[in-house]
Amino acid sequence: MSPASWLMELEQSLADDTGTDNLATALVVFASVAGADVPIEGEQIRAGARRAFFLLTAGGDPERGLDLDGRAVTALAKDLRTVDRQLALEQGLLALRLQVQGLPHASEAVHGLIDAPDVAWRAYAAGLLAEELGGAAE
Repeated sequence: MSPASWLMELEQSLADDTGTDNLATALVVFASVAGADVPIEGEQIRAGARRAFFLLTAGGDPERGLDLDGRAVTALAKDLRTVDRQLALEQGLLALRLQVQGLPHASEAVHGLIDAPDVAWRAYAAGLLAEELGGAAE
């Protein structure tokens, strides 16, 4: 089974640009894909994202990128994290690990998320927040 085209593109992007912004983006993408089955109600996400957006605006430019260690992301991560949700994300990451076999940069990123569940959860929360902020702009 060959990797999906989006995985191949992300692998190439990671190989071409090893900068921290590119890696952070990749971590968010991997966590978001792995978290597809995390059981969270849409209203909980929207409410948490609203609170996080206030933290973003209070901190300056709400248009800047999301920081995995920033107040907005960490607040949303804390709001939404439960044991069941964390376990669902971890299961998704384990499944994703199989899909990235043979892709050295993607494998390293996914293994890093597996080895650092707190970072994985913040990356997942950053993806949710980015999706909500993107949807609010439409």
